[in-house]
Amino acid sequence: MSTNFTQNQTILDLVDQIPAGKEYSDILDAEGNQYIDLVQEGGGVLGIALVGYTYILEKAGIRFMSLAGTSAGAINTMMMAGLGKIQEEKSEKILAILSNQNLFDLVDGHHSVRKIINKAIKKEKGLVWILIWNARRIFNTMKKKLGLNPGSYFESWITKELSQNNINTLHDLFELRKILPSGLKHRETNTKVTDIEARLAIITSDITTHTKTVFPKMAKLYWENPETISPSKLVRASMSIPYFFEPFIVNDIPDEGDIHNSDWKDYASYSGPVPPSVKFVDGGMLSNFPINVFHREDGGVPRMPTFGARLSTFREDFSTTDSTMSMSMAMISTMRQIHDYDFLLRNPDYKQLICRIGADKDFNWLDFKMSEDDKVNLFNLGAKEAVKFLNTFNWQVYKETRQL
Repeated sequence: MSTNFTQNQTILDLVDQIPAGKEYSDILDAEGNQYIDLVQEGGGVLGIALVGYTYILEKAGIRFMSLAGTSAGAINTMMMAGLGKIQEEKSEKILAILSNQNLFDLVDGHHSVRKIINKAIKKEKGLVWILIWNARRIFNTMKKKLGLNPGSYFESWITKELSQNNINTLHDLFELRKILPSGLKHRETNTKVTDIEARLAIITSDITTHTKTVFPKMAKLYWENPETISPSKLVRASMSIPYFFEPFIVNDIPDEGDIHNSDWKDYASYSGPVPPSVKFVDGGMLSNFPINVFHREDGGVPRMPTFGARLSTFREDFSTTDSTMSMSMAMISTMRQIHDYDFLLRNPDYKQLICRIGADKDFNWLDFKMSEDDKVNLFNLGAKEAVKFLNTFNWQVYKETRQL
């Protein structure tokens, strides 16, 4: 039950620690809610901690205008975008969905594959023998499908949850996001605000054309009529963990074979022939924490900050690279994060906006069979770090930093 998350004593105590009357933004609505943009990092089932983070922010009277995320961050991003109007609280709705869903159902491969994955995650005995016994099946699956799990259950799950909130197509989502909260105004000038756009950015990796793809902005490159597709496809593309899930494939790409397509050049800097189909893998391969996605290139002081929620503790220690496996994992970790860190090095003011949850210290990001107690502990961790962040963030200091 979702009450296990919101009514445990840890959460009740944390809610009491939320600072009262604090400023986080210059954009407010008629109810006094303050608006920010939000970017959420990927990290498998660790995404439960993101819900703890957003739960606390909502209890602090913070609402989310533009939303972005990768992989697990993309799931929470899409849920927050599609489960109600911008000014509505969404975290408890997401908790109710998670409480009613057996996360191991998302591991939708053959029963032997599911058994192997569970043993590997739990580090149970007998893993080597079951791998040997199913070696042929695993080899054939990887050769034909390029992934152990189809990911079909995940897509249908997201489709169902959005549909229950009358979001069946991208058009439905766009129309919902156009409805701005009533009475939006600027704190300092007390003037009405009407020029804000509630943007959405789901990050994935197009490995066919070697493109960092941002949906829905670039959806027209891949679908003839993108507004008719389910938003769940964008999330499925973003969370395609390589080899764990099959790549997400889009066939019948518009303008197949066109070598003079201006859209591909403008959006993706791709100048080759348009492919007939495209494979996507996890957006975290290129940008696991897309904190740059709403950045104002012209500089200046923003009316709203872009908060970021980080799940990982990446680059707090060096990697060992003495074996083939450790070297491979180190290379993958470098690819997943260095683009985002490069942006942070060039824009150090963003460090004031980032909440570091560090969920990967004590939890396995692929533990889809996580116990209920661990799920609650993950949620509590996200909430704890959110309270700490809210108590230290200073909106006026951040604006002064941006003026420099």
